[in-house]
Amino acid sequence: MDQQRSAAPQRPASRLAVGVVSAGRVGSIVGAALTRAGHRVVAASAVSDASLARAARHLPGAEVLPAPDVVAASELVLVAVPDDAIAPLVASLPVRPGQIWVHTSGALGADVLRPARDAGALTIALAPAMTFTGRDEDLERLAGVSWAVTGEAEARFVGEALVLEMGGDPEHVDEADRARYHASLVYAANHLMTLVNDATEQLRAIGVANPQRLLSPLVSASLDNALRHGDAGLTGPVSRGDAGTVARHLDALAGTGIEDVYRTMARRTAERALASGRLKSADAEGLLEVLANAEKEETP
Repeated sequence: MDQQRSAAPQRPASRLAVGVVSAGRVGSIVGAALTRAGHRVVAASAVSDASLARAARHLPGAEVLPAPDVVAASELVLVAVPDDAIAPLVASLPVRPGQIWVHTSGALGADVLRPARDAGALTIALAPAMTFTGRDEDLERLAGVSWAVTGEAEARFVGEALVLEMGGDPEHVDEADRARYHASLVYAANHLMTLVNDATEQLRAIGVANPQRLLSPLVSASLDNALRHGDAGLTGPVSRGDAGTVARHLDALAGTGIEDVYRTMARRTAERALASGRLKSADAEGLLEVLANAEKEETP
């Protein structure tokens, strides 16, 4: 067993024949990254015009085939379909013992590929911590990105080797932790997008001509501070316990649709500021009272 494990990371170096199911935003880019690492994408499934265009652009050497034929032509099967579609799709496809099956869902572990594993395939959950927009720069953004790797024994080593070949940084995540891992990424990335877009709309509503330009240095600096300094990088009225300013904010945002989100985030920010010592208990009293009073006023 030890001998098998020590040899496992070398397995991808054999230049695998890769099949992509399907050539969506993620599958086409990860397939292109595998091609750049020296593997051969020999086939891909694509139905929509957008997927066909992506296959032609990012996987030019791949033959467009139905999913079962893609699997039959491949040594490495890359499953890049929506999360809820993975299990039924895998159960419906032919599996050849000795194949490597990989899916790219952040939220699911390798267990969703159990039908392939039971049929003799090596199964790996391999998800990059990156957002995919469908633009050409997605491939370049993969360089240096962390990838969540979940798999048993040899599968995990093969997954780590594939990530390293693509220029990424493998991060082992246990099967039971995948949902929490993915929720953390969504909380940070998707919710940040919503917060920034909400703020942009508020600025545009009061006549700011280019709110994106106004927000860019502020948001970029705040993100940098959070990543480099944690709670110590917090600034603003909540960290100062400035209850009057927060109350004025809530009044100004009434009827905009985001006042409840502001209140929830202000409370969570206060909790973190208190726990880290950034906000003193005495300074927090008035702030928390403002937030509590606002909730009481809305309760019928």
